[in-house]
Amino acid sequence: MRSISFMFRRMVWLVPLFVAAIVGWFIYESVWDAALFRAEPGRVCANLDATQSVEWLREHPDTQVLDVRSAREFSGGAVPGAVNVSTGSEDFDQQVSALDRHKPVLVYCAGGYRSRKAVEKLKALGFENIQHMHRGYLWWRRVAN
Repeated sequence: MRSISFMFRRMVWLVPLFVAAIVGWFIYESVWDAALFRAEPGRVCANLDATQSVEWLREHPDTQVLDVRSAREFSGGAVPGAVNVSTGSEDFDQQVSALDRHKPVLVYCAGGYRSRKAVEKLKALGFENIQHMHRGYLWWRRVAN
């Protein structure tokens, strides 16, 4: 039988590893965001928090809302008026090409990773005004309700 102090010492090493993983993710995300949301001539690409996203949609009712989560996640709740095109779809590019490249699009997922990948694709497809919801639907629910 292992002693409690042995187990405690073993668990103590998990805390710094966990903290390092979280800090590492935030550093990675900030570097990614700096490149992804860099201004380009004639294009807008912004990273909005959930509160800003609510305000954006109120001020820009013509915005196309793109939910890139899975169909199962989407069926559990979504931003009103959202169109669901999962980043996991083989025909993602074809489906989002049906959207108007000249109208603003607000893109989100559950937490922000998949929607960032979608922003990269939307930029490559020539969308002119991309608004990204930072931290995604998880934070939207907290603010919008």
